[in-house]
Amino acid sequence: MSKFKAQIENGRCVACGVCEKTCPREAIRIYKGCYADVNDALCIGCGLCAKACPAAIITRVERIKEEERD
Repeated sequence: MSKFKAQIENGRCVACGVCEKTCPREAIRIYKGCYADVNDALCIGCGLCAKACPAAIITRVERIKEEERD
């Protein structure tokens, strides 16, 4: 699993679909035509979605290790 993942700013997504089309792992989906959501299990943190996002609301963030969550 990658050290990074994509994160979308809540409430700012306009559901244009660019990130969904750009993702090589199909880790991003547009829900109900309203917002995009990242499937962390599929995301490889490549950053292609962040580069493609016209609203610049997607960033690459470091994953929190399981042991750090507890």
